[in-house]
Amino acid sequence: MSMKGLKGKIKAVCISEKKGTDKKNIHECEIVEGFGLKNDAHGGNWHRQISLLSYEKIEDFKKRGGEVIDGSFGENLIVSGLDLVNIPIGTKLKINDIVLEVTQIGKECHSHCEIFKKVGDCIMPREGIFAKVISGGIIKEGDIIEII
Repeated sequence: MSMKGLKGKIKAVCISEKKGTDKKNIHECEIVEGFGLKNDAHGGNWHRQISLLSYEKIEDFKKRGGEVIDGSFGENLIVSGLDLVNIPIGTKLKINDIVLEVTQIGKECHSHCEIFKKVGDCIMPREGIFAKVISGGIIKEGDIIEII
């Protein structure tokens, strides 16, 4: 089944200036081609320039008693309305002029990260997806993200 044309909404835009720290929701940011979010510690010339996490999965986690805020899982973008983990690798996502390409689904949790220690679980390894930036632009909360 093609997912082309499916749309979701950006609920938060988060960065951290140092690795290993929580990301903070800055609500709007420049996405830089070939890098990721401007000033984000995880940006760079590699395949995981941007991390995306589903708003619905974060809400489920909160219902189970998880005390988290936007950025707690190290995610750059919180997206509602798309089943992120079922988007195939190589899929392109469009937000305004920005084009992202999905490069990885989930990741290994490195020996229980800070999030796991604080929260008792981390959903990023199961629910997060990663993308590289094909073309950049400005992204903000409320923007529509579409599978192209």
